[in-house]
Amino acid sequence: MPVVDSQNPKTFVYPRSTVERAERSLVCSPFNVYLFEVMGHQSVSLNAIALENGIKQGYSKRSLSELACDNALGWLIQVGVLRREVDGQGITDSFRLTPLGRQLVEQHQGKNWRTPSWSDRLYNAVVRWFRLPF
Repeated sequence: MPVVDSQNPKTFVYPRSTVERAERSLVCSPFNVYLFEVMGHQSVSLNAIALENGIKQGYSKRSLSELACDNALGWLIQVGVLRREVDGQGITDSFRLTPLGRQLVEQHQGKNWRTPSWSDRLYNAVVRWFRLPF
């Protein structure tokens, strides 16, 4: 469970392994930093990210089908970077940053993600495939 930073009560302090897994997931994702910067201010719908819309908006690195996009966003939910938006009717198809996601995006403000290494990609794929709690 996250611990609140005594210096800034609105900031959570996460275990290093949690932050590393979340950052690795972000850099290995098919999405650009710009998408997460927008999500820091407003929710973004799946339709705005999937297919050609994602490329036109600058949200994704390549065209993703709705299913592939939803799966990639679902993984980022599982590692704690994103959450689904909820309205009066229930869960929507829109996404926002969590406090962990917000911290990671703020650290990379105005910069691109680092290029993931082969070991980053392999480690992320194995953890994602087996849903390991690392």
